Amino acid sequence: MEINEDTWQFYQKHLGYTDAEMQRFRQNPRNEDVVSKAPALMNKTIVTEVVESHGCNSQHNVGDRFYFDGSGNLLTKLCPKRICISALSAIAGLIHSSNELFYAGVDPNQMRFKRAGCSDIGVECGGWGRIVLELRVEEREK
Repeated sequence: MEINEDTWQFYQKHLGYTDAEMQRFRQNPRNEDVVSKAPALMNKTIVTEVVESHGCNSQHNVGDRFYFDGSGNLLTKLCPKRICISALSAIAGLIHSSNELFYAGVDPNQMRFKRAGCSDIGVECGGWGRIVLELRVEEREK
């Protein structure tokens, strides 16, 4: 897909690139591929949902959801007031994988390993608690 000059200028301004940096950015064919697919990804919402929880110090419960835009930015107004950093760390790899699948033309909801757990190992293993999160990608509600 041919990317128009207005789109490239948007990214240059958005990323704060100098002309030289933008030239280098544009020379990477992977960047062109991602930029060409970005509008479709921006119509998605990435949702991670707590599917297991026991002893969570941050009080995350089964059914809690963390919402991200297609770029992986946390949509704070849609999330619980408190979010454990261990939960966010676990989610990062899932979001990266879902975006890579999307850019490769594969439905991220077909990801085989779409669950991750926080780094706390639970009371059984000398920790405090543990949550397990599952990722899905939805069409963005307008």
